[in-house]
Amino acid sequence: MRVIGGYLKGQKILEPTDKSTRPLKDRVRESIFNIIEHSNNETINLKGAKILDLFAGTGSFGIECLSRGAEKVVFFENYHQSNMLLKKNLEKFKLLKKASVYQSDSYKFNEEIIFDNKFDIIFLDPPFKDKNIETIIDKIKKKKLANKSTLLILHRNKKTIDKFSENFLIQREKNYGISKIIFGKLS
Repeated sequence: MRVIGGYLKGQKILEPTDKSTRPLKDRVRESIFNIIEHSNNETINLKGAKILDLFAGTGSFGIECLSRGAEKVVFFENYHQSNMLLKKNLEKFKLLKKASVYQSDSYKFNEEIIFDNKFDIIFLDPPFKDKNIETIIDKIKKKKLANKSTLLILHRNKKTIDKFSENFLIQREKNYGISKIIFGKLS
């Protein structure tokens, strides 16, 4: 697994050795960033962006954002082994000053943490078996972590049929192997 673009392009990201974490494949990550940077439908400029990375794993999505010019990434990862690798990756790339890392359940994010800004991109990569994605999207809206221009990106299994409330407007879906990437905004 490597950083795909930006000033860290080609640098190797430390990966988990166990099967408890499912890292985002390079090809899928590259496709996500091609859509963000080159789509006429998306208006997100990564330079100076603030990113919320929920279910962050080893941090490949957020590190990619930082490599491409994001100002700040807030990472949430509950699994201790992944959280340790995430911190090692941030240290390795000297990104600690641009990151906040919380070892916390992504469904309980923001209980004790007050964010002073809205996020430009919110990336959600829960376990494929997770069926509560609507709960976390509703919480994002309730906590006012997004505005109308915030892009929500979900990584799901392509066979998963999620139920979304009227709060989430799907703009695009793309399949890559067993993965499905959903781009949307809050209403």
